[in-house]
Amino acid sequence: MELSQDAGPVTMSIARTVVPGRERDYEEWLKGITADAVKYPGHMGVNVLRPTGSSSEYVAIFRFDSYEHLCAWQASPERKSWLASLEGLVEGEDRVQKSMGMEYWFSLPELPDSQPSPHKMALVLFVVVLCLVLLLNVTFYPFMSEWPLLARTGVTVLFQVVLMTYVVMPRVTRILKPWLYGKPG
Repeated sequence: MELSQDAGPVTMSIARTVVPGRERDYEEWLKGITADAVKYPGHMGVNVLRPTGSSSEYVAIFRFDSYEHLCAWQASPERKSWLASLEGLVEGEDRVQKSMGMEYWFSLPELPDSQPSPHKMALVLFVVVLCLVLLLNVTFYPFMSEWPLLARTGVTVLFQVVLMTYVVMPRVTRILKPWLYGKPG
């Protein structure tokens, strides 16, 4: 995927298979690289998907506010040093995916090179945003009814974005995977 310099927020996910028995060392490695990444301009957060079942694959998801800031992190001496210290912790090749805009809400580690059609993403986001806005307004209105419109809206949007990013969209994407990607679950 070709990313534009001014496309807005960019997400980079890296899937790595950890050598059996080295999970604790890899967890320490993740803490270290994450601590350095958060110091970089434009850093918007890191999420780690840990292995489930018999898998030994970790997926680290780094978010930056622009492609330029992501590139600065990728070229940094700190990141290069961390990558050099991976020797013996992981096996096989890293699987790296970069996406921008709403695509990161629909990323699945097991389908690193796939994205649903824009029409399907737009429809799912419309339904999710509508449901969350209604739910949050009903939930918060009794506590915020006297607040100014901007404050009420700001709190609602803050909760909506956090819920969509960390709770709702990962689950919705998994549930709708067969329809979104046209592949059996």
